[in-house]
Amino acid sequence: MDENIDSLDRKILAELMSDARIPLLEVARKLKVAPGTVNARHARLKRLGFIRGARLEVDLGKLGFGLMVLVGIRVQLAHQHKEVVRALERHPEVLEAHYTTGGYSLLVKVVARDIQDLHAFLADKLQSISGVHSTETFLVLDSPIARSFALPGISKGAQKRRETIVISESR
Repeated sequence: MDENIDSLDRKILAELMSDARIPLLEVARKLKVAPGTVNARHARLKRLGFIRGARLEVDLGKLGFGLMVLVGIRVQLAHQHKEVVRALERHPEVLEAHYTTGGYSLLVKVVARDIQDLHAFLADKLQSISGVHSTETFLVLDSPIARSFALPGISKGAQKRRETIVISESR
């Protein structure tokens, strides 16, 4: 936990996590503090890296990307994972990449229009990346839990909405 934020900062974060599009003036009204205080705290939270940005989630299926998979990637040599990640960044089908422990070096979330599109991605793009030793693909059938993080004891609405504020981890 970072010593640089207090309970008001956490309440501001909770409101923003509940609705990333809420005007700061509305946050100030809900928390019963001056708008200038919320604006200053918001700017400080951004500067300190607690707020990294806001994003909108869309239904990729409605945009024609009806297939989602998780791909476990084994990298030939451990030091090659950064090179592989840089290559993956060039492919818009790749939504997330996670450096992991266990049987895979990387776990990657990928979307495709259909099975043929996925096959083309795997065969023509992913397998041609230098450093990729092997892959295993898992078809996502359903995502019954898909939520943003809620600050314990403060935010109740953040788990129900799709607009999210990403909070950086303390390291």
